[in-house]
Amino acid sequence: MANIIVAFPKAEDAKNIRNLLNRNGFHVIAVCTTGAQVLTCVEDLNDGIIVCGYRLADMRYMELHDYLPDGFQMLLVASEQYWMESTADDLVCVGMPLKVHDLIDTLTMMEETQLKVRRRRKAKPKIRSGEEQAVIDQAKVVLMERNNMTETEAHRYIQKCSMDSGTNIVETAHMILDIMKP
Repeated sequence: MANIIVAFPKAEDAKNIRNLLNRNGFHVIAVCTTGAQVLTCVEDLNDGIIVCGYRLADMRYMELHDYLPDGFQMLLVASEQYWMESTADDLVCVGMPLKVHDLIDTLTMMEETQLKVRRRRKAKPKIRSGEEQAVIDQAKVVLMERNNMTETEAHRYIQKCSMDSGTNIVETAHMILDIMKP
């Protein structure tokens, strides 16, 4: 489920949109009337969707869009004339007057896109520094010499210990080296 923040200059409009989204199964984590409030909310999040109007109390939507960290998408709710001035490729727009099904369908599509991106990011193998890889390799060598394991067995052993203890594989390799010091 995506982190959704609703931002409109009038608190009443923002709350109405939040209530509409909540009734349709979305979880809105914040309602804001200024861009500064939105930016404060996104500090602790990795990704999300900002549903906002053309102009907030302290900035316009493009200014807010430019300040958003990577991983955040913006859904602009405004009349078509404001869409045309946008130069952002990743800005999604819904026209005014607002049609509920357009808003819901668009937000559903954006949420699915974020889920796919999250899955891709998780599936991407982590790149280790040379120093980290050296520690892992050293721990494998120690296990291979002391316990007569193959490299594959040693690697699986380190992985299993890592998962069982809830530590990352590099920390586990350090622990193995510390325990098996001559």
